[in-house]
Amino acid sequence: MSKLSIIIPVYYNEDTLMDLYLDMKEKIFPSIPDYEIVMVDDGSGDNSWGVMNEIREMDERVKLVKLSRNFGEHSALLAGFSVCTGDCAVTKQADLQEDSTLILEMFESWKQGNKVVLAIRRSRDENFIKVFFANRYYSMVRRFVNKEMPSGGCDCYLIDRRVIEVIERLDEKNSSLTLQVMWSGFKTDKVYFDRKDREKGKSRWTLSKKLRLVMDTMISFSNAPIKFMIVVGTIFDICALGFFISVLVEYFTKGVPVAGWASLVSIVLCSSGLILMMLGILGEYLWRVLDAARNRPVFIIDEVLKERSAGEETQKKEE
Repeated sequence: MSKLSIIIPVYYNEDTLMDLYLDMKEKIFPSIPDYEIVMVDDGSGDNSWGVMNEIREMDERVKLVKLSRNFGEHSALLAGFSVCTGDCAVTKQADLQEDSTLILEMFESWKQGNKVVLAIRRSRDENFIKVFFANRYYSMVRRFVNKEMPSGGCDCYLIDRRVIEVIERLDEKNSSLTLQVMWSGFKTDKVYFDRKDREKGKSRWTLSKKLRLVMDTMISFSNAPIKFMIVVGTIFDICALGFFISVLVEYFTKGVPVAGWASLVSIVLCSSGLILMMLGILGEYLWRVLDAARNRPVFIIDEVLKERSAGEETQKKEE
């Protein structure tokens, strides 16, 4: 019998965790006899850990992982993969924006021989601005990184044990786990769902984290920033050469004096800003090289509470 691991990264989700568990208990657990739930507390500052322990008391197949601090969702998922024991593992967001029955569709697809199953957003019941910028991000990924990226993007996926082993060996920092899964190249299927708007809790997916994801995506999976630097530098060189030639031609043919100060200052300021931007891009690459060279762990596990044993269950009932 195949065992399914459900990996749930938790970050300030005390309002939704219990509802999430009860929803999965009603919709999917009766159809999957052998499962485990791995909840990873990614340094939450609320009562998420307390709610997670309540859920563990309700279900002996719940495993809890507590990280020493906030490392980010990428690291929290890797921590979950490192302790899960299933033949395959599916990631599940804790915000109740995906229907839990989606897990059943992904599990059935895996049993048909697909080692990766992506859950693709067919629609998003969210505000226009959020949807617009999300679509621009996925368009950029398709253009510069991976043309197979779905237009709606994906937040969750199911991967086979073989894929888990490959992802753990990659051990990449400042990266996108979804793109790593797609990059691995295993047989992939797609299922579609309608993403609901958030009803409880507050999203911690801030603008700075979104911008960081864009930077990590472009630098980790594409040479587009380097090409951009080459193209812009070439354009500026051509423009500068053309301007220099036109000044000389006018000076020697028409006697027009070489004008001045304002245009010179503008060119210097523009070129200085461009140089600093290029240095910033190079700095991002150098930072990632330094971060990899230091070989610090992607995550640090502070505590693991494994599934409760039958003996522990009996003792609990006696008390």
